Amino acid sequence: MEHPEHKSKELQRLETFSDGVFAIAITLLILEVIQALHSSVRVPLKQLFFTNWKSMLVFLIGFLTILICWINHHVVLTYAEKTDGNFFWVNGFVLLVVTFTPFPTAILAEYVETESALALAIFGCNYFMMSLSAYFFTAYIHRKLASKEDKDLLNYYKVLYKYSAIYTFVAIFICLLSVPVAMFLYFILFIPFAFPKEVVLRLSRRKYKKKKRSATHVSVP
Repeated sequence: MEHPEHKSKELQRLETFSDGVFAIAITLLILEVIQALHSSVRVPLKQLFFTNWKSMLVFLIGFLTILICWINHHVVLTYAEKTDGNFFWVNGFVLLVVTFTPFPTAILAEYVETESALALAIFGCNYFMMSLSAYFFTAYIHRKLASKEDKDLLNYYKVLYKYSAIYTFVAIFICLLSVPVAMFLYFILFIPFAFPKEVVLRLSRRKYKKKKRSATHVSVP
């Protein structure tokens, strides 16, 4: 049987490595913006900002995407009491999607004016993969690495990520039909995932209240 202290060290190493990957992915995003400074034609600084404001906006979206992914990764990982060999690969799938994020972000920044629908759809595919990886990550912790006391709460995270995967998959096709509608849908998606712990606690309280009401109605003659 693995010693508890060793388990703790393994989890710490996994979280430290993961945090490093998230940090590098966020750092890579700024390279697209910095590239604008190395244009072959020198332009006034005001014009540079005016010309590249869309690239800066896309950088901000990419930054928030990775930051929110890190928040969810961190919150769910706190429920893991141990680790195993398979979990490193499950976590690796999450990190693969995170490290890929700067690429669709760069595509969106480059083609947002000329091929906005396709560029946003490619960027949306990354959201779908993030949701999928978050679901598998949470499901594995729920099934093998969490305590019995935490399983009920973790199940809400699973449901949240499962529906987000469906949501983002549908949004990919909406990108090809209407860019403004798709961007609005992605903006809405940011809200619950920016505060996953609060959303899950609210869902669990709501279910508890429903159960309590049902029990009250049954007990009343």
